[in-house]
Amino acid sequence: MEVIERAAARSAPSWMPEFDASEAHTASAVDDLPGFDDIEQRCWQTFLESSTRLLETLNQRLMIAHQLTMFDLLVLTLLARSRGGSARMGDLAHALVASPSRVTQQVARLEADGLVRRRRSVDDGRVVIASITRGGLMRIKPAAVTYGREIRRHYLDQMSRNQMIAMGDSCRRISAPLAGAEDPERRF
Repeated sequence: MEVIERAAARSAPSWMPEFDASEAHTASAVDDLPGFDDIEQRCWQTFLESSTRLLETLNQRLMIAHQLTMFDLLVLTLLARSRGGSARMGDLAHALVASPSRVTQQVARLEADGLVRRRRSVDDGRVVIASITRGGLMRIKPAAVTYGREIRRHYLDQMSRNQMIAMGDSCRRISAPLAGAEDPERRF
């Protein structure tokens, strides 16, 4: 077993965290996913940790600089790009891959801050339309500059151009089948 672990560690790509076999015996069985080999386990854990840290860092930077969360900025940007600065709440939820209730809570918060307003559709009273306000439009540009700078700093600058392209391709391979299997009631 030790020979296999050493071979796996030697053949692991340079981006993969080093594996210390002595730690494997002290790790909780809960840390290991059934049916995953060591490389698969490490790759998944590295992805999970890096994506969580990246999103949290982007969120913190936006909050500190602009008092907006990353989700706030995404909602405002979608509205700003929509025809007339307005979109149906259901369309926002679909575009953000989020539950309608999460989008409703987020838009309510943005509305309380004067960045968005909601109204019933004149065509269908069951439909709620969210619209970006002038105040919301004014907040997008500076927040987008911070967002872009932080993405470059913490994501793009960490990879070569080829690695970035490979990462984008990998993410598309993961996302495409999931997008086809979406269940609107199961979004988070």
